Amino acid sequence: MRSRCWSRKLKSGIRMPRSIASSKPSGSTRNGPAPFESPPKRRLTIYHSYAVLGLKPGVPESDIKNTYRKKSLLIHPDKTKNPLAPDAFDRLKKAQTELMDEKHRQTLDEAIADARMLLIRENKWTVDSPELKTPEFERQWADKTKMVLIDNEQRRRRQLKAQMQEEGREQRKQDEEIEQRKRKRQHEEDWEKTRDQRIDSWRAFQKGKSGDGEKKKKKKLKPIG
Repeated sequence: MRSRCWSRKLKSGIRMPRSIASSKPSGSTRNGPAPFESPPKRRLTIYHSYAVLGLKPGVPESDIKNTYRKKSLLIHPDKTKNPLAPDAFDRLKKAQTELMDEKHRQTLDEAIADARMLLIRENKWTVDSPELKTPEFERQWADKTKMVLIDNEQRRRRQLKAQMQEEGREQRKQDEEIEQRKRKRQHEEDWEKTRDQRIDSWRAFQKGKSGDGEKKKKKKLKPIG
């Protein structure tokens, strides 16, 4: 019961239209709502993997697999002509994949636990307060979980952006250093290529200078007669 309440209160937008709910594949049984509604248009949309599958945190992997199998039969694109089927099926598959990933599931569980603790602190409750057993708390917990997940995602994006900017600065710095070394190497190569030319020019200059000196010297020694 709490599992159905949890998924309903999370407002994940995961519902099966009546026209589709009645068209079940042969041999299958309906097992709760299926993800058949277009995602809401907003700046940041967070899909709660547990809510997509209609599960409670802490369920065993076998429940995740069984629930995914049953729901996927209801909305598989090959089983219905509903144009939203491919997107809904992809969302369901993504939720199952994320929950089967131990690292991702742990992160999600931590976010849900953080949301619960924040609610308790904000309302000055204790873990034994009777308010925690009410449907209203389930709704507040679902809303707070959504806020925590969005905050975490925004923080992740900011960190990624900062990392990319830092990597960009490092890349530009490396490019500049490479360009400087390239210019220095080219300068040294050009200097070496013109070495003989510079030597010949210097010798010609010295020779011309020496010839002018001899002429001046002879001119000074010309006898008077």
